[in-house]
Amino acid sequence: MLNLIISTLTEGFIYALLAYGIFITYKILDFPDLTVDGSFPLGAAVTAVVINNGVNPFLALLISVAVGALAGLCTGLIHVRLKVRDLLAGIITMTALFSVNLQIAGSNMSIIGIDTIFRLMPFGDMPQIYRKLIVSLILAIIVKIILDLYFKTQNGLLLRSVGDNENLVCTLGIDNGNMKILGLVIANALVALCGSVVCQQQQSFSATMGTGQMVFGLAAVIIGTTIFKKMSFVKGTTAVMVGSIVYKACIQTAITLGLPANLMKLITAVLFLLILVLGNLPSKGGRKHA
Repeated sequence: MLNLIISTLTEGFIYALLAYGIFITYKILDFPDLTVDGSFPLGAAVTAVVINNGVNPFLALLISVAVGALAGLCTGLIHVRLKVRDLLAGIITMTALFSVNLQIAGSNMSIIGIDTIFRLMPFGDMPQIYRKLIVSLILAIIVKIILDLYFKTQNGLLLRSVGDNENLVCTLGIDNGNMKILGLVIANALVALCGSVVCQQQQSFSATMGTGQMVFGLAAVIIGTTIFKKMSFVKGTTAVMVGSIVYKACIQTAITLGLPANLMKLITAVLFLLILVLGNLPSKGGRKHA
């Protein structure tokens, strides 16, 4: 039972990195970015290749951040400069990235037996399951702190304003398009970072590992923001981290109950729909939760 709880927490902390990215696009920019399903495996594919070629696993994280940022940049340029609708821009990039990922690492690639960030951390003879928990927690907290500090800067405040009031940003002489591009770059960099960490955790890459990641990220964001809706002192990054853990716990519970693995995507979709419906139920005052 303890191992199950630790595994759930580990997964929740790792996928919080993905949820941070979705939080920026969905909650801050109000941008339905489907690039996520392509940038997640992109980070994993690049990580698998560079680690197999002897690159330090920690450096692989930074490389995945860079390629994820490029993916976000492509979506941003397609939307802002080529005037393609936000949803279509993400679909175009996601579709292109599927082929890119196949070119980089094929349909799958293993890094079993090669050092990862979980092995290189100086934790002595600590069991691997605890190593993964600690490393994932450290990464989730570090990224959360960086984002929280960034959102307090002038640039971060402008980014947050784009989704809420574009006219206000325009009156300040700031290009809304450039701010959207910046938000997409940051978001997909975080998503690719998550893909890199997942690749090192599972010690493998699969071309289909990005399927459904957008749904997971949205679910984590909606769960977290709904739970802490009346607690204004709780930061958005904290809320989505908790949402990620809760959602992973729900999935883990379904697996524990013996539900077939080949039905997991269906279960995920149904659970996400349930979250959306519950989140939209009117509160006592007649207002909606989400």
